Amino acid sequence: MALIANIVVGIVALLHGYFLVLEMFLWDKPAGLRAFGQTLEAAKASKVLAANQGLYNGFLAAGLVWGLLLGSAGTGVKLFFLGCVLIAGLYGAATASGKILFVQALPAAVAIALILLS
Repeated sequence: MALIANIVVGIVALLHGYFLVLEMFLWDKPAGLRAFGQTLEAAKASKVLAANQGLYNGFLAAGLVWGLLLGSAGTGVKLFFLGCVLIAGLYGAATASGKILFVQALPAAVAIALILLS
């Protein structure tokens, strides 16, 4: 069970690494415009804010990787960062897009459950 939990934690970390790339580097490019359903004008106007948000997603990914690298001693670190991801996902789903519930919050909740069951 611990291996499956760590695989899911790794997937959550990869997702947040991808979010970093989308928000910091592709925000006003075709991939970013499609991912977030924005016009080029809106994306250009919010590019700095998106880059800041992307940086935070990178910190979440880094924290999850750190927890994985710590092995069994990283359980608390993983749970902390997954909790942050879950809260951010719930807030994003409530304020920005319901899709965030499935893309961000649900994977974090599954990872938390798997860790706690391990």
